[in-house]
Amino acid sequence: MKLLLPLLLCALCLPAPGSAQAQRVNRCTNAQGQTVFTDRRCDALGATERMPARTPTVGNTGIYRAGCARRLSELTGQIRDAVSQQDVNRLSSIYLWNNVSNATANQIIGRLEAVVQRPLVDIAPVYPASDESAVVAPASASVLGGDGQPLTEAPPRRPRPVGLRLEQTLGSTATPARTVFGLRRQYGCFWITL
Repeated sequence: MKLLLPLLLCALCLPAPGSAQAQRVNRCTNAQGQTVFTDRRCDALGATERMPARTPTVGNTGIYRAGCARRLSELTGQIRDAVSQQDVNRLSSIYLWNNVSNATANQIIGRLEAVVQRPLVDIAPVYPASDESAVVAPASASVLGGDGQPLTEAPPRRPRPVGLRLEQTLGSTATPARTVFGLRRQYGCFWITL
């Protein structure tokens, strides 16, 4: 009985369920783009209910990665973003980790960490070494069509890049640093390797 009496007194102190009014907190955005939390309506403050929807961007947009880099320009954009934000995790997300042991992975992460710590100057494609004499046909070897006229040959195709060269500087000095990533195309995407 002694325990029941204090519990009944506490229950009487609580408001009745119908009289309690729920407080709603609104998240508003004012004209300056600042977020304001209020219990009033956003219109009363001259603000809008929420921010307009963000326009989607291509490639890695933060924590969620929309997909892999299907074009070389997307891959170079992801490298630029990772270096500008000094984010080794972002750079390692575009690395091709197939058949890499734990010890090798630790070394690679160390090298990628060094890359993102240096200011980026440029990213340039690396092309395979080619034999110029194999590409250019001799002038006497013209091919004739069915009407006896020489056929115009298509210009030789530019070779595909096999790597990307990052031109950077060492810290605050103007000492140049260069890193060359290999390029691999796998799963329909571009990946970097060291």
